[in-house]
Amino acid sequence: MRPRSVAVRLPNACLPGANWADCYELLFLGERLTAHEAARRALGSAPRWISSLLALRNRLVAPLGLKAAAPAGDASLIGAFPILRESEREAVLGFDDRHLDFRIVVEVRDGPADSQVIGVTTLVRRRNLFGYLYLAAVTPFHKAIVPALLAQLNEPAPPPVSGPA
Repeated sequence: MRPRSVAVRLPNACLPGANWADCYELLFLGERLTAHEAARRALGSAPRWISSLLALRNRLVAPLGLKAAAPAGDASLIGAFPILRESEREAVLGFDDRHLDFRIVVEVRDGPADSQVIGVTTLVRRRNLFGYLYLAAVTPFHKAIVPALLAQLNEPAPPPVSGPA
C-alpha cells in the first residue's frame, strides 16, 4: 500500500499553537510495530535523494539561523530528530528555533484484520515572517519526502546490528 494524505485537526496537543500541519498514513501489513520502531524504520535512514536535499537545506539555512540536523549517533535521536516523548503508540520528535517550532508525530493504531495504520503528522508553529517564507519554500519537497519515508516501512526490515564478536 502507498501512503495517503489525511486531514489534520488543529489545535493539536503535541504542539499547541501550531498553525500548519499535514499527515500521511500507511496501511501496514507487516509485523506489529511500536511507534518508536515505526519512527526508526521510517525516519532513521533516508534514500540518497532525500539525504542530498536535506544536506543542501542545512547548508542554505544555517547562516539564516535555522537549526540543522542534530548530531548523528545520539541514542535520544531518531534520524536527526530529538525524541521529545514516546509511548507504545506515539512518538513525538522535533525541536524549536527562533523562526519556527516543529513536531513529527508518529502514531500506530490497529487497522483492519491484522494490519496497523501508521501515521506521520507534521506540526509547525511559524514564529515570524521568515518561518512563513521558509515553510512555503520547503512544502513541495516535504510533500514528496514524508510519503517516501513512510513507504520505506513496506520494505524488508534491515537485519539487526550485531556488536563486536
